[in-house]
Amino acid sequence: MLAAAALLPVNATLAVVLAVLLAAAVAIAAVTRLADARGRGWARSVAVAGVRAAAQLAAVSALIGWVVRALPLLLCFVTLMYAVAVRTAGRRITGNRTWWWAALPIGAAVLPVLVLLVLTGLVPVDGIALVPVAGILIGGGLTATVLAGRRALDELHTRHGEVEAGLALGMLDRDARLEIARPAASDALLPGLDQTRTVGLVTLPGAFVGMLLGGASPLPAAAVQLFVLVALMAVQVVAVAVVLELVARGRLHRADASGGGKRRASRTLRGAEGE
Repeated sequence: MLAAAALLPVNATLAVVLAVLLAAAVAIAAVTRLADARGRGWARSVAVAGVRAAAQLAAVSALIGWVVRALPLLLCFVTLMYAVAVRTAGRRITGNRTWWWAALPIGAAVLPVLVLLVLTGLVPVDGIALVPVAGILIGGGLTATVLAGRRALDELHTRHGEVEAGLALGMLDRDARLEIARPAASDALLPGLDQTRTVGLVTLPGAFVGMLLGGASPLPAAAVQLFVLVALMAVQVVAVAVVLELVARGRLHRADASGGGKRRASRTLRGAEGE
């Protein structure tokens, strides 16, 4: 506690610095006209994200000591984290009614890892350790799901002619989409891979630094950080694989009528060629 306070004291100076940094980020995003593919500027999103982060962390700080007192409350809190991640990822990928499919890659990636950690006793189910570990894993699954889903759908939109060509040659819908989407979706693994490859050389991640500030020796801190990085890689690989399959099967898409007319046209073309 004393080491952490010495590194980053929580006082008025910290609040002013945070406000200045957030204002600078918003101003730069506005001046440089950073925007998404639909032309919506990111300046407002940066401001809202900063304010929301402050409010949410304040709320979590007040609640965390309360929810860990009872197992049902603890499990409800973890479920809430998962639900928010699913909603965020789904809306970021599709923006339509298929957003709920994001529950599958995040759940399939995070749940087995959490169960393994609990069953082996590495993470006690009735302790405060479950919340940060679950948060790290769900956050990693969220990031991988969003990146893989967006990249895959963008690639299918850009190269839809190649998908149609594959269908005309007799490929199944899933296989034609998979050939185009797989390389783009796989790029979602790059941030996690780069972080793992450069740990200790370029960056000292939060778990390692946090344990050192808490008084732990370097070796146990390094072991915990290694566990976090390997667990995150497992979560992200599974999330990307499941997202890719959902996109290839048309479960995750950006238009409610996505691909229906094109698939029918392609089947008609293949039938005509067969005749």
